[in-house]
Amino acid sequence: MKFAVLGGGSWATAIVKMLTENLDTVHWYMRNHSAIEHIQKEGNNPNYLSSVDLKIRSLFLTSNINEAISSADYLIFAIPSAFLDKELQNLSANLENKVIFSAIKGIVPETGLIVGEHFHEEYSVPFENIGVITGPCHAEEVALERLSYLTIACADEVKAQLLAEHLTSHYIRTKISDDIIGTEYAAMLKNIYAIAAGIAHGLGYGDNFQSVLMSNAIREMKRFIGRVHKMKRNINNSAYLGDLLVTGYSTFSRNRMFGNMIGKGYTVKSAQMEMNMVAEGYYATKSAHLLNQKHEKKSKTPIIDAVHQVLYEKKNAKKIFKKLTEKLD
Repeated sequence: MKFAVLGGGSWATAIVKMLTENLDTVHWYMRNHSAIEHIQKEGNNPNYLSSVDLKIRSLFLTSNINEAISSADYLIFAIPSAFLDKELQNLSANLENKVIFSAIKGIVPETGLIVGEHFHEEYSVPFENIGVITGPCHAEEVALERLSYLTIACADEVKAQLLAEHLTSHYIRTKISDDIIGTEYAAMLKNIYAIAAGIAHGLGYGDNFQSVLMSNAIREMKRFIGRVHKMKRNINNSAYLGDLLVTGYSTFSRNRMFGNMIGKGYTVKSAQMEMNMVAEGYYATKSAHLLNQKHEKKSKTPIIDAVHQVLYEKKNAKKIFKKLTEKLD
């Protein structure tokens, strides 16, 4: 069984590190030619997780997406959702019989679909060949080999278990799930709530309010996911609540960092420029808001609505969050 990782960022680098703990060969696609040359020469990614020493002998690097896809049976996409559709426009390789796992935490803007649904609807990939890699887990802590946990979701338990085994190591523990849609929506929504946590911090709210915000966020997440995909799930499991907490509280969280800058008075554009990283929650906020508006019976989503008002309606964060405090319990 051959594996390919597609993407050049932190998560892609972390996944490559995990896979090469157990595999002799991993194909790795990234667009950046200079990064590929640097990795081949120096053994680390110059742009992301540069402290990680990569096993060069186990890597086959390419800037040709079709070459990477054609060479593997399992494809792990770690390209930011905002850029996925553009990357796939270069696709000529056949996805038939490929198993696709998404490590992407967001919605594809062009279709308004989570990544699994996007591959199913746009490329006719059957759901039994689609899976999700989710946390709670930060790429930075994988780089440091701190004990971390991953949830691997797929309708086909055998495929989920196979990938889980190849990602497991002395610092990575894995569990499997059959809730593909729910875990992927949770991974998208938690980034929005992390932006909310960051905005609150930037505005000067303390730990007491943050705890109430996160408590309301997990209930809001449960309502939202239940509306788009009904099935029996325990929202308190690590793939949902755990991933929400680590993204909402961690100093490694790009979405919290982005929100914190907004709370301190940065414009969206200036915050994005200074970070020089993609905060998936920015794009997810618009998509989640639109998705909820389409439902005849909308979910109650005061936190998503507040973040949307600040980011997209350019309303005053201090005033919006003052109103939000009156809606939370």
